[in-house]
Amino acid sequence: MAYNKPIPDPEQYITKPFWDGCKEGKLMLPRCTTCNRTHFYPRAICPFCQSDSLEWVEVSGEGYIHTFAVQHRAFGGWAEETPFVTAFIDLKEGDRMLTVLRGVDPLKPEDIKIGAKVKIEFEEASDTVSLPFWRVVE
Repeated sequence: MAYNKPIPDPEQYITKPFWDGCKEGKLMLPRCTTCNRTHFYPRAICPFCQSDSLEWVEVSGEGYIHTFAVQHRAFGGWAEETPFVTAFIDLKEGDRMLTVLRGVDPLKPEDIKIGAKVKIEFEEASDTVSLPFWRVVE
């Protein structure tokens, strides 16, 4: 079955290294060489010190659930998957990402624990794009 959810354009200048990494099964983030902090979402200027001196680095792909919500309504291809869980993930490296959380039951939100350990996984959406998701590993 064809992937029926929105697919990003991996050729955009600023985000291309991120999407190239996802296709290879790696979480790549920009790191500022001035303040040594990684950040997500990718952008041309460090959100912490405003330097434009950035490099792309592979990060661990490990983190923890910061918070979550059960989605009962959605549009497009996501409507077919309701309910599902979205979550903010605190990365081991210190930043935060939004995700659709895997490995949890949206009908039992009481079983989802803030602080639970998660690991990144990638789903192939097309020949050129793989999307990152996070899965509970505890």
